[in-house]
Amino acid sequence: MNTAIHSISVLIGLPVVAGILLFIVPEKFRVAKGVLALLVSSIVLFFGFQLYFTGPDSVRISLLELEILNGLNNTGFSDVISGFTSLNADNLARLIVLMVCAFSFLILVYSIFYITKERAVKNYYPFILLTLGVSVCAVLADGLILFIFCWGFLGLTLYKLIRGFDDESAAAAKKTFILIGASDSIMILGIGIVWKIAGTLNISEISLGTTDAIRIAAFLALLTGSFTKAGAFPFHTWVPDYTKWAPASSSAYLPASLDKLLGIYFLSRICNDLFILSNGIRLALLIIGVMTIIIAVMMALMQHNYKRLLGFHAVSQVGYMIVGFGLGSLIGIAAGLFHMINNAIYKSGLLLSAGCVEYRTGKEELDDLGGLSKAMPVTFIASLIFALSISGVPPLNGFASKWMIYQGIIDFGKGSGIASQLWMVWLGLAVLGSALTLASFIKYIGGIFLGRKKDEFTGIHEVPALMYLPMLFLAIACIAFGVFATHFIVPRLFMPVTGNFEFLGIWNSSFITVLILVSIGLGILLYWTGNLKKFRREDSFIGGESMNDTISFSTTEFYKTISDAGFFSWVYQKAENKWFDLYDLLKRLTLWFSNLLSKAHTGVLPDYSIWVSVGLILMLILMIQS
Repeated sequence: MNTAIHSISVLIGLPVVAGILLFIVPEKFRVAKGVLALLVSSIVLFFGFQLYFTGPDSVRISLLELEILNGLNNTGFSDVISGFTSLNADNLARLIVLMVCAFSFLILVYSIFYITKERAVKNYYPFILLTLGVSVCAVLADGLILFIFCWGFLGLTLYKLIRGFDDESAAAAKKTFILIGASDSIMILGIGIVWKIAGTLNISEISLGTTDAIRIAAFLALLTGSFTKAGAFPFHTWVPDYTKWAPASSSAYLPASLDKLLGIYFLSRICNDLFILSNGIRLALLIIGVMTIIIAVMMALMQHNYKRLLGFHAVSQVGYMIVGFGLGSLIGIAAGLFHMINNAIYKSGLLLSAGCVEYRTGKEELDDLGGLSKAMPVTFIASLIFALSISGVPPLNGFASKWMIYQGIIDFGKGSGIASQLWMVWLGLAVLGSALTLASFIKYIGGIFLGRKKDEFTGIHEVPALMYLPMLFLAIACIAFGVFATHFIVPRLFMPVTGNFEFLGIWNSSFITVLILVSIGLGILLYWTGNLKKFRREDSFIGGESMNDTISFSTTEFYKTISDAGFFSWVYQKAENKWFDLYDLLKRLTLWFSNLLSKAHTGVLPDYSIWVSVGLILMLILMIQS
């Protein structure tokens, strides 16, 4: 118990205090600030491991018991605020805390070289450390008041970690802040309803049904915050804008990893602790999940800006997690959590690799790139692993968690109710999402690394070691989490959270890996033992013309056949006009209503008298009715 309290004190207190102190250090010492932040994050990571591997399965304490705040116990305020400061370090919270610490450390290693003067965000390192400490506090918070305080503060750090260097980037930052802030306000309403019904604000003491309107309203209010933070449909539109305009390290840290971890963590709390889901709610979650998968991946197919493409994929993958929790079974919940971790690994890796390309070339459009595989081999290999993983190619981790979701859907089909009867729909759309993801990453890998290298990239070479080492670590994690999924990763990391369950079918991740390696080895053996003299080399046939070094083919042109097709052409056109952007729709509605009210201000006194009279009459009617 004392070890856990000490670890939590360091996990929360050290990055927060260090972050505040770093605000004092001038920006001209940016590298020194980065090194200090990295040192702090390494210490925090050590205590994250200590918390995860030591102590009982669940440790419940009050924030006032921590070493940094222990003095408040002797004041008159302790009784007042103790009910709002409880912490619960159960198995799920410990896992998420460990992942938050690990990603923070990797991003800070990468940032030492990536965050140059041109890409610098003011007080970048202090805000990274504050995000780390407050995220840990949010995950460990058992009291909803403490949770929403930390949750809201993270919206501020998200806003501050995007560099507003022009009107478009400033608009993306403002959009992010407004959407996150609005969802936080809705969450506060939901917390008020929960407190009114349950009479407590401790998550571990609440279990509400979803059988009447008021409880469903509370569920939806909290779900809105989770979906907005994670970037699920229809609250997802801030994510692609953020990833396009923010530094790649900020995007890899927040929308790709921490926001996914926190958003899906809270979704897990909502679905498994705070509420007991009805069949209708499960059906709604499954519908939203598959819609998030398909809509986001279809938008990703049409993107030419590779950072925006990755942003839409950060949205699409959330759909698989929602489907897992919508199933409600042990394997479904474990699959949702597993995919949450996997997504954070390969999605942050993809955004870091995108940052490497931007760092060396200064380009962000696929049409401006090509042929970088030889110049940047480490970035290429890591990007290829990430792309195959997110596309669900075995034996990588993306396949392992998606396969568990497919298993969960098939098992879900054995139940009764309309949601179970539609299991083939959920399965078909989930598999289709993986196929479309692979198609879009052929575009991503082909557009950046394959094809002919442009003359302007002749002097391009690999990024510094501190930038590619975090990518290599994440790429190795993609392989390890896939190869050892059934025998080690799922039993050790996720079954302690969900409970033990049996895998369906005969799937075995290690056996699949062996089969793949054997097939590759046989292919190489057959190639080298064959009669190589029978092979001949010829130029590609392009209509009878000879190919020369100046001919190249645009990777993005092929995908225009989709956007130009009848119905899809109409949909993509409306999407470009932001017809499906919730933020833009609400902004248009607000401006329309504002303009409508402004027309009432004519400057004519009789008109104002009429408005006052109408208002008084309406107030009297309401008073009489009440």
